[in-house]
Amino acid sequence: MVELEKTMAEPGFWDNQEAAAPIIAELKTLKAVVSPVTELLTGIEDLEILYELAVEAGSDEDLQDATGQEQALRGEMERLELRTLLSGPHDKGGCYFSIHAGAGGTESCDWAEMLMRMYIRYFERNGYKFHEIDRTDGEETGIRSITLQVHGPYAYGYLSCERGVHRLIRISPYDSQNRRHTSFASVNVLPELDDIDIDIDYEKDVREDTFRASGAGGQHVNKTDSAIRLTHTPTGIVVQCQNERSQHKNRASAKKMLAAKLYQHEQAKRDAELAKSYGDKGEIAFGNQIRSYVLYPYQLVRDERSELKSPHTDKVLDGDIQEFIDAYLRHRAGRHLSTPAGDKAK
Repeated sequence: MVELEKTMAEPGFWDNQEAAAPIIAELKTLKAVVSPVTELLTGIEDLEILYELAVEAGSDEDLQDATGQEQALRGEMERLELRTLLSGPHDKGGCYFSIHAGAGGTESCDWAEMLMRMYIRYFERNGYKFHEIDRTDGEETGIRSITLQVHGPYAYGYLSCERGVHRLIRISPYDSQNRRHTSFASVNVLPELDDIDIDIDYEKDVREDTFRASGAGGQHVNKTDSAIRLTHTPTGIVVQCQNERSQHKNRASAKKMLAAKLYQHEQAKRDAELAKSYGDKGEIAFGNQIRSYVLYPYQLVRDERSELKSPHTDKVLDGDIQEFIDAYLRHRAGRHLSTPAGDKAK
């Protein structure tokens, strides 16, 4: 970390933004690992002094303050413990984050847009930077699909916990008879693979198509064939990018996404073989329903994997989802850490 800071302090470092970006990202990732530990150790030292002073003074008020700080430090310690579970090869890096509306037309497209807002609020809460790679709007409202590139420490590790099908139950605002509707949308998360070499024969196995971008981006984007679609014919995997004005930049982004999807495809094949061996298909298979958001006839968000429940649907849909991610990390690790009172509704 010291070496990186020295590099950033060298004259001319900021002149080349493209070369500087990976170094800045690496430093942020390292600080995200080191800073919480040093802050926790400092907090523990301060707490010891506070307790000693409170005992010497015989002050009940100071003892209560110390107890409150101790509980806060315990919460930080548990968060650090959970972060140690993010030890996968790509967990510390960024990701491609996609949402796709399920069957159901307008209802599902609206639900997909609600999910997009929820996750954008989560990104903002965690200081993640993101930008749009591809988007298809619904015919009447909402979105049919969207792909975002997300940057930030442990973005892939945390967001991979959200991969799966999300279900919404509510009274539809689009139904004149006020009937209850169930809508589905799926979330997929791919790691960025800048450091992974995926062998792809672009001449033989990949078909490239160009088309005009349909989203926002100005006259140049919408009037030229700048958007790129890549189809990997052996697997049928398709990716596309249309957010950049430059066809070259869109092609580069699409190739990175294709490599990520092919990597995930190979991982899924391996996981399927392991599932047959160990009989644990539910954890590994893609497409499983992971969470239900019930807005009628009662208010409840329930994670089907960890069984965590919350009646605070407004907070959850406003991006307050960290408790669900943490609960799944515990569940995935086969651990049963205590959940703070009030977080889990009976």
